[in-house]
Amino acid sequence: MGFCDTASILLLLAVVTLVAAKKSGDVTELQIGVKEIINSKTSCPVRKPNIELPQIEHRPTTCELQAHKGDRVKVHYRGKLTDGSVFDSSYERNDPIEFDLGNGNVIKGWDQGLLGMCVGEKRKLKIPSKLGYGESGSPPKIPGGATLIFDTELVAVNGKTSPDKPRDI
Repeated sequence: MGFCDTASILLLLAVVTLVAAKKSGDVTELQIGVKEIINSKTSCPVRKPNIELPQIEHRPTTCELQAHKGDRVKVHYRGKLTDGSVFDSSYERNDPIEFDLGNGNVIKGWDQGLLGMCVGEKRKLKIPSKLGYGESGSPPKIPGGATLIFDTELVAVNGKTSPDKPRDI
């Protein structure tokens, strides 16, 4: 067994451990948009994040309800461009968006960045263009190639809310 084979097995074990930790609620940060590069010293593939990890703004003291792929989630959000201009906000409408997580009903950055969130948790997602609206954008408010910043708050999972209310931070 060569070095790259051993490294691949170790990477697989790390992923299995991460998935197990995520299911137990121990994970507080997730990678969005992971890409594979080649390590020049070992010629082995290495996975590196190509965007920032989600920033957790608030996490409830207990995580009674956590969002998983296929769950029906309700999310409040404020979408901004990198210059700070707001292009959309469910807070202003007092109408959180509801969708099935991980099924392609929203941009890829949301499907990935909201996984593992607890009801009441607030996250800031910085989503690159390729996981957002791509080179075409979403005119007139989102130009092509735009990096998007979302302040998100998970309100409910499968119609259920948590008694732990988010605090202002």
